[in-house]
Amino acid sequence: MSKQFSALGVSAPILKALGELSIVEPTEIQQKTIPLLLSEKHDVVGLAKTGTGKTAAFGLPLLQLIDTESPVVQAVILVPTRELGHQIFRNLEDFSKHIPNISIAATCGGIPIKPQIERLTQPTHIIVATPGRLIDLIQRKAVDLKQTQFLVLDEADEMISILKESLDEIIAELPKKHRTLLFSATLPGTIKQLIQNYLNKNVVQISASMETTGNQGIDHQYIVVDPIEKLDVLMHFLNSKDGERGIIFCKTKAAVNKLAKNLAINRFSSGAIHGSLTQGIRDRIMEQFREGHINILIATDLAARGIDVAATTYVVNYHLPDTYENYVHRSGRTARAGAKGLSLTVLQEEEVTEIPDFEKELGIKFTKFEKPSALSLEENNTLLWAKQIFKTKPNHDISADLKTKVKTVFHHLTKDELIEKLLANYVLQNKIDVVEKPVKKFKK
Repeated sequence: MSKQFSALGVSAPILKALGELSIVEPTEIQQKTIPLLLSEKHDVVGLAKTGTGKTAAFGLPLLQLIDTESPVVQAVILVPTRELGHQIFRNLEDFSKHIPNISIAATCGGIPIKPQIERLTQPTHIIVATPGRLIDLIQRKAVDLKQTQFLVLDEADEMISILKESLDEIIAELPKKHRTLLFSATLPGTIKQLIQNYLNKNVVQISASMETTGNQGIDHQYIVVDPIEKLDVLMHFLNSKDGERGIIFCKTKAAVNKLAKNLAINRFSSGAIHGSLTQGIRDRIMEQFREGHINILIATDLAARGIDVAATTYVVNYHLPDTYENYVHRSGRTARAGAKGLSLTVLQEEEVTEIPDFEKELGIKFTKFEKPSALSLEENNTLLWAKQIFKTKPNHDISADLKTKVKTVFHHLTKDELIEKLLANYVLQNKIDVVEKPVKKFKK
């Protein structure tokens, strides 16, 4: 039985908020971190993967240690992406709903800076920021960090390059005596160097189980396909999940755009996000996904950080991720809040040999997802074709005379007869396509 949050020293207002959020038992990283931050003065390095509850591990004690009577910035949380920043901001807002007068601000890049500058003219206790935007605010004299007691570096391994460039400028604004809390999923040499350069010598290192809590509810599967049938197999899977919410991950922005276009053509309820889109567009699509107005989100790995939608029942790795860490972040978007979820990885034959490495490194087990038969794929494509026709809006530019002539051709057919003929024509055309395509390639 895990220790309850009250035993860790968490205050009554925060306990009340956690109860309302149905967060009852602390995770390992929370058990180890919360009492240390509340009772000690050391710098802390926390090693834990996504899904292990790092936000609450540092967020709950920070909220409790804030002096709401003092209208100054007392904690800065640096994050690698806007999505993660906004997610942490929302979490802190939820955790602190019963703490009177506490003020939290998100100042991430990609959106206009002027409203953020205006927001910071009001009393602010905690700032969640991306490094670039925080430096911009510092240079504009829009933020005062001279009384900031805590600097949190979350997902430090994901922003190491920008930290190497910007940390000196940020730390120069902080008082000499401040606590640095660094959280990372891995501990490469660059992070060790950063710890040595910027954290106190008596730093305390905490390691939590490198299994993510989300993995307990995730069914990890893979499916092997030929490149030519990859899209058809995906659409067959998506049709089987009709009405459910899921995220499809691609390796590149170009792949996201191409897949989004194909799904739109086939009338799937979907939207796409990647780094080249404006923050406004990304926020709008994310909101549509959260509210259930679209069921499928197509994204690059950028979006694996900060997406916390409890109703996400599946994740599809349309391309195998480059790193084990990215797989953890992707698959961790499903099976949220104790739910079950599926993480399906689409592989080509030569990639299957990589599965044992993922299993060994991450301590998980994959099972094989059976590929649908050729007949089943054909039937699914026929259904998609029918949906395209059903969802096609009438073209009012077609002349009434032509419409009358076409109606005359079909006027003696019943609805069933018309459908039979349309289906027969579709099947005939597809058979012609199958025969013709190789011939055209051969001629080239």
